[in-house]
Amino acid sequence: MRIHTLQHVPFEGLGSISTWLEHSAHHLSSTHFYQDCHLPQPDEFDALIIMGGPMGIYDDQQYPWLKQERKFIKQTINDKKPVLGVCLGAQFIADALGSKAYPNTHKEIGWFDIEKTKKASNSAFGKHLPERFTALHWHGDTFDLPEGATPLLSSEACQNQAFSVADRVLALQFHLEMTPSSTHNIIQFCANDLVSDRYIQDAATIANTNEHYDASNVLMNKLLNQLLHHNNF
Repeated sequence: MRIHTLQHVPFEGLGSISTWLEHSAHHLSSTHFYQDCHLPQPDEFDALIIMGGPMGIYDDQQYPWLKQERKFIKQTINDKKPVLGVCLGAQFIADALGSKAYPNTHKEIGWFDIEKTKKASNSAFGKHLPERFTALHWHGDTFDLPEGATPLLSSEACQNQAFSVADRVLALQFHLEMTPSSTHNIIQFCANDLVSDRYIQDAATIANTNEHYDASNVLMNKLLNQLLHHNNF
C-alpha cells in the first residue's frame, strides 16, 4: 500500500510505526508541516497516518496550515481510506467526523492505565485490546465521541481514549508508538508541560518507566495489521 503520514513537529515522529512499515514493505510518503505543507492528491495514496503535536487543531492563527489539514483529513475519511490518528491525530479525526476537540478537565502526561470499554467488542480492533494496560499519554485536549463511532478505551482522566469507525478509521488519544528515544525527545521539547498536577508525572518517572514499551509497540503492530491488512478497501 501507499501510506502517507502527517507529522506536525520534528520530535513527534512515527516511532515504532516506522519499523512496522519497513517490515511490511509499504511505500511511505510524508508531509512535514513544520517544513512545508505539500499534500498529495487523493489518487496518490491509499491510507493515512496522522501523528501528534503540541498544538490544538483549531490554532489556525499560529499554524495557518491547520485549516488545509482538517479539510484533507475529512476528504480522506469520506473517500473511505484507512486512517489512523495518534493523539492530535485522533482529535483531527473526531473533528472530521463532526465532533469537537477541546481542553480536558485534566492534562494527562505519563504512564497511566487504560481500560477496554464494553462496546469495544463491536469493533474488529476490540479483539486485539487487553482488558487493561498501561500506556504513555501526553495530552491536554480531548474530544467528544463522533456519531456512529465505537468507543474502545477509557482512562480515569480521559473518558474517550480511542474509537473506531467502520473498522477503517482508528483514533488513539495515547501513544503506543513511543520508544525510549522518542520519549526522550518529547520530554526535552515539552518539558514546560510537566507541572505538578494529579495526572502529570515528572520527567524522571516518565523517562525511567521502560517496562511497557515492548507491549505497547506489539499492540500498535496488531492494530496496524488489522487496519491495513485484514480489510479490503
